[in-house]
Amino acid sequence: MPVTDKYNREFKTLRVSLLSKCNLSCVYCTMGEDEVKENNALQHSVSANTLLQQIQQLHSALQLETVRLTGGEPLLYHELVPLVEGLKQTGIPKIKLTTNGFLLERLAMPLKEAGMQSVNVSLDAIDEDAFFLMSKRNGVQKILHGIDAAIAAGLPVKINAVIMKGINENQIIPLLGFAFERNISIRFLEIMAMGFLHHNADKYLFTQEEILNTISAKYSFKKISRSAASTANYWQTADGNTFGIIANESEPFCHDCNRLRLDSDGNIYGCLSSNHPIALNSSDSQAALISKLQQAMNQKQAVKFTGSDLSMLHIGG
Repeated sequence: MPVTDKYNREFKTLRVSLLSKCNLSCVYCTMGEDEVKENNALQHSVSANTLLQQIQQLHSALQLETVRLTGGEPLLYHELVPLVEGLKQTGIPKIKLTTNGFLLERLAMPLKEAGMQSVNVSLDAIDEDAFFLMSKRNGVQKILHGIDAAIAAGLPVKINAVIMKGINENQIIPLLGFAFERNISIRFLEIMAMGFLHHNADKYLFTQEEILNTISAKYSFKKISRSAASTANYWQTADGNTFGIIANESEPFCHDCNRLRLDSDGNIYGCLSSNHPIALNSSDSQAALISKLQQAMNQKQAVKFTGSDLSMLHIGG
């Protein structure tokens, strides 16, 4: 019997946080340089073999349709290519990645050859100054080159851009132009009430309506029907380009969410809003595993994302 709740939700997508380490210091994820340096010094990543065992354990119970590798920053994971090769052997149909793209230029082709099927790149600004305001790093061109390398390698690419009021809303149109020139999709994200922003996210919320109003100054567009379990609403411009908005605050999508999360410590979570990890154990019987998965399912929100004190650095985007 599948693991479900009273809303008939199932777990079909597994998001795997490979490590709590990142080479950027984005202002919606960390509080600054010191936190990142301290975290990086303490980080010890789990082996690819251990991760594959955990993922296979979950797949045997859930018949997963998608595995998405996240971080921290997954391109820093030292066994990423062998992990993707191993995932390809599990029979899980879709293997995807979410990355900041900083190291993607040299890894795009090896990942494609290993079995990676698509890549989401987090890119919050095109302008170097705006990029620094968001990431506390220089070098946005490295990410842009990484996106082009992924396209050249034959990987479908989607851009994710977190929009924060007063910081980078002026990057919406430039980001659209960059994506449309390459015929790739882009999604704008409302700020999420996670980590140190749990009780302070409203200050930076640039809503779906405000994003649409900004885009309408240059483009005409129409809404596209939302796919089941999609995190985003999508629109198509008169020229046939598409963009999406992940409006977790304005238009929550909890009602049909099918995601399960696995962190780098071997804990599962049914929802980003939960601070209560559920530890997997390789010796778990099938009945014990199903019981833990049901606990994770019970963490899901009925209507609206509420956020938590967990940092996205630790649980994955």
